[in-house]
Amino acid sequence: MTKQEEQTQHHIDSEIHDSANDSKKSASTKKSHGEILKDQICEGQETYNKKPSSIILSSMTAGLEIGFSYLLICSLFYFLKDTFDNTTLFKLIAFVYPVGFILVILGQSILFTEQTSLLTLPVLNRKRSVKSLFKIWSHVILGNLIGGILMALTLIWIGPQLKLFDLNTIETIAKHVTKPDTITIFISAILAGWLMGLLSWLLSSATETVSRIIIIFIITATMSFTGLHHSIIGNVEVFSGMITSESIQFLDYIRFQSFALLGNAIGGAFFVALLKYRAFVYNVDIN
Repeated sequence: MTKQEEQTQHHIDSEIHDSANDSKKSASTKKSHGEILKDQICEGQETYNKKPSSIILSSMTAGLEIGFSYLLICSLFYFLKDTFDNTTLFKLIAFVYPVGFILVILGQSILFTEQTSLLTLPVLNRKRSVKSLFKIWSHVILGNLIGGILMALTLIWIGPQLKLFDLNTIETIAKHVTKPDTITIFISAILAGWLMGLLSWLLSSATETVSRIIIIFIITATMSFTGLHHSIIGNVEVFSGMITSESIQFLDYIRFQSFALLGNAIGGAFFVALLKYRAFVYNVDIN
């Protein structure tokens, strides 16, 4: 880093710090852009400071917990299949879809899409390297996928045993998720990643548990109602279909997972972390 770049970075850090302090001194409870940005950077740094084993275990927990959304999705779909057509059922799923996200986020497990922008901000702020970003992303993704696969294997057995849903329900949901072409899944995943990055940003400005639950519900229900592709819960949906149905092949799973992960990463890293950070930096006087 050159001397000029160091001076610029010093001005940015000072401005973030001063903005956060000014907001705390204010009688208003509304957080400033700078205070939210500081909170996000600090939270991202906390994750970087954790041991890899801790990150993977917490991420695996998130993959397991997100499976409760899938349990409710399948149960609702099966329970109402004789009452509504499939198009309506896929819209009604929005009411139960947020449950797993609420469990994960309030329980502070590490979910890739919720952490994407958080982990990118320290890199933009020159506190971490791009290499460290990809390394920690790989740990989080690995944990999320392992947890999701374990939960999928559990649910495809316990669901039919408890008569909560059948294998046909699993197949229908998996085919619905993988039906769009690759470019559609990719763009859809970018939008989902964008929303999840915004979710993380909005949660930094909310302090009460009820308001946090409402924010999580609104964002994730929007993703479900519009059919946007989320790589982690989608992992459970598509893997379950691949295991139980010949209609979903391994290549379908790889195609979905690859482009959903890539899209989610771009959505959170670019449309939230980069744009929010640059919007603040461009307002900093470096003279």
